[in-house]
Amino acid sequence: MVKKFSMLALAGLIALPAVASASGGANANDLERKIEELSMQLDQLKAQMAEGTGGVSKSDFEDLADTVDDLEDRSESWDLAARFKFFGDFRARHDFYNAQGASGQDYSNDSLWTNRFRLNLRVKATENVEFKARLAMYKAWGTPTTVRGAGQNGNGQIFPMWDGNSTRNPSDNALRVDRAFLNWNNIGGAPIWFSIGRRPTTDGPPAQVRMGSDKRMATPIAYMDWPFDGISLGYAYRWGSEAMGTGRIRFCYGRGFEDGLDLDSENKLADMDFGGLSWDVMKKGNRFINIQSFLAWNVFNFPDFEDPIINQFATLPQAEGGFGERKNVGNILHTTAIYMDKLGPVNFFAAGGWSHTDPNANGMFNDPIGMMLGTTGPNTDNEDGYSVYLGARYDFDSIGLKVGAEWNYGSEKWISMSPGHDDMYLSKLATRGNVFEVYGIYDLPTGEAISKYAKTFIRFGYQRYEYDYSGSMDWNLKAYDLDDPNDVMALGMLGLDPIEQADQIYVTFEAYF
Repeated sequence: MVKKFSMLALAGLIALPAVASASGGANANDLERKIEELSMQLDQLKAQMAEGTGGVSKSDFEDLADTVDDLEDRSESWDLAARFKFFGDFRARHDFYNAQGASGQDYSNDSLWTNRFRLNLRVKATENVEFKARLAMYKAWGTPTTVRGAGQNGNGQIFPMWDGNSTRNPSDNALRVDRAFLNWNNIGGAPIWFSIGRRPTTDGPPAQVRMGSDKRMATPIAYMDWPFDGISLGYAYRWGSEAMGTGRIRFCYGRGFEDGLDLDSENKLADMDFGGLSWDVMKKGNRFINIQSFLAWNVFNFPDFEDPIINQFATLPQAEGGFGERKNVGNILHTTAIYMDKLGPVNFFAAGGWSHTDPNANGMFNDPIGMMLGTTGPNTDNEDGYSVYLGARYDFDSIGLKVGAEWNYGSEKWISMSPGHDDMYLSKLATRGNVFEVYGIYDLPTGEAISKYAKTFIRFGYQRYEYDYSGSMDWNLKAYDLDDPNDVMALGMLGLDPIEQADQIYVTFEAYF
């Protein structure tokens, strides 16, 4: 019996370093408990050796004792390492794109390949303070820059990089900060939290349905798809009814544009800020209702691009192909709502949005030709726009296949705050017209999941864009009717050829780990 006990203790002492090394994210408390147990066994083994019944040499015993001491020293570092959680995802995507401009120009790319890699980090500083971050690399195959885009006579890019689309458009192979923020939870023992940093404001509901996440990926609804830095203060509650579940309400503030030092008071450009509420009215199981409303004030006419050459070109007068002087043009009020649920194998949602402009003397939705001819001035009228967004997905769980369809419509003066969209060329939720999409998600049979984050699938789909009016996601120029020959001619005089219709086919190979 003594011999058997000694061999078990030896086996445990020898195996523990390997177990600790392989466990990585193993619970540090469990490892400490095992070390304590083996320390007790080592003491018993020492007593047996003193009696001459241990069956272990003195040199072997001393080596094993050193091993336990070393493990005790390392247990503190295990505890520190266990605070850090890393997980991520990788996506390879292929797109086919074909579009027709309002003046008859064809735009096509029959083979666009992209890679996207994202790495998430979560770590607790204290019991109630947690840091979260996500780094992202997103590039097109075969080019270290943003690929050429559509709707700009083929000379532009998808959209030049700036703060509102950083990490969201293919650019280069740099690993950039996509999200980085601190959460202070349970303030004063109440269900109140404060958060500050680069916000999780992209791929919001219902994006998770067609992207295969099946888990909310951001705070605001997808109409507000804009990476920005800011703060939020939130309160969580229960309705007191099992059928209603829980809810959360947040006040959010952020900066959409920072102008820097006031070097010239006459041409000072005010900072652009956001402020508003995002209210999860209720969440119970798959049922979810959210309403959000925010004001963007001191809105710019165009952002500060990262490329200095593009910036210099953009500030040229309109007659020379630029946008003119950068300036503030007023405020935009934005309100959206969504209802999501699931009945059996069917996921579905309905969402809607309303935008309202409050221009200053510089105007919004201006007619530049009329202004150049002196027949009209800046448009200082308030303009309203709206959008409707519907979708459903059927899950064939037995074969790992999900099939879905979506439709959205935007009115003549609709404005979507979605520069951080994930639609490759043009934001579908910003469209002034119709977009139809059908897609499928197939979970690949790749074996047992190694972590709780693991999933591997291919996603494929078709999008059809049909534009009624020009200027999607633009609040500066008049929304020209693309079915009106006079409006199309006016666009040509401005050197513009916006997309009238487009077809896009995509397929992805994605892994979460």
